[in-house]
Parts: sequence; structure tokens; C-alpha cells
Amino acid sequence: MAAVQYDLLKILIVDDSKPMRIMLSEIFRSLGCRDLRQAGDGTEALQILRKTTIDVVVTDLAMAPMDGIKFVRELRNAPDSPNKFLPVIMITGHATGRRVAEARDAGVNEFLAKPITAAGVLDRLRRVISSNRSFAKSDDYFGPDRRRRTSQTYRGPLRRRTDHCAVGSIEL
Repeated sequence: MAAVQYDLLKILIVDDSKPMRIMLSEIFRSLGCRDLRQAGDGTEALQILRKTTIDVVVTDLAMAPMDGIKFVRELRNAPDSPNKFLPVIMITGHATGRRVAEARDAGVNEFLAKPITAAGVLDRLRRVISSNRSFAKSDDYFGPDRRRRTSQTYRGPLRRRTDHCAVGSIEL
């Protein structure tokens, strides 16, 4: 894997807690990231994304008035979305199975439970940068392919684009 040039990344941190935004900013700065933007909720984040090119979004789940789930759904599905394919890392203290599934189903690329560590943030950042996950579109989902591995023992229907069967093209 090629070395990541963290100093070239443009990162948007979305969290209603200013101390959390500051802590995340310090973690990214320690990696060498210089271009960091901040938003207090999903609505403000979408405004920033419409004006600025961003490489990665790190968002909290629980915010008001627009929480992280609704923000990611808007980012992935709104006709006027500034970048439907933008990598999103969701951070939350509400890491129940139901909330993780809800985030995944909204189109989040990676998930990180609080309390966070610099190593955890770095791991998720590396995953979204180096990830080659394609995006999937269905009647009720648009986002990164939720399947992370191929099972050698799976004998069900093949539905990946790389499978040896006909698959329709993605239209956005």
C-alpha cells in the first residue's frame, strides 16, 4: 500500500460537541493533516460540502437538529448531494447493534465507538482511504457495498458485479 499523504487530506469533522471536534482535530493534526473543517450538525456539514471539496467526513451519530444518520442519508441520496461517494466515518457513544446497523444501512463507510483513541481514528481513516469497496444501489439503499468479505463456502445466488452473472449497471 502506498504511503498516505495526510497533509493533503481535507477532512470535515461534524459533531455538536465542541470539545469532541477539538479532540478529533488534534488527532488529525498529529497525523499531519492540515486542512480541517468543522460543523456542529448535519445541516451545517451539507452547507460546507456544497462550498468546499472534502476528502473524508468524520461525523457523530447523535446531534440536533440533523443527526449523523440523516446527514449520511442526505449525502448519499439527495438529488443535490455535493458528493454521494464521499467516505464517511461515524463516531458514537451509542454503539448498540441496532445503531451500528442503522449507520451501515444509511451508507456509512466505517464506524467507531466512543471512547475513541488516536489508533482507532487512524485505523478507520486508513480503511476509508485504502478501501476499494464499490458502491451499491438498490430501491432502498445507496452507499458502500456492505459485504466486506467473500465466503468460500457460500452457495447462494451470486450478486456482485465481479460474479459471473449479469448485473445491471448503477445509475445515479
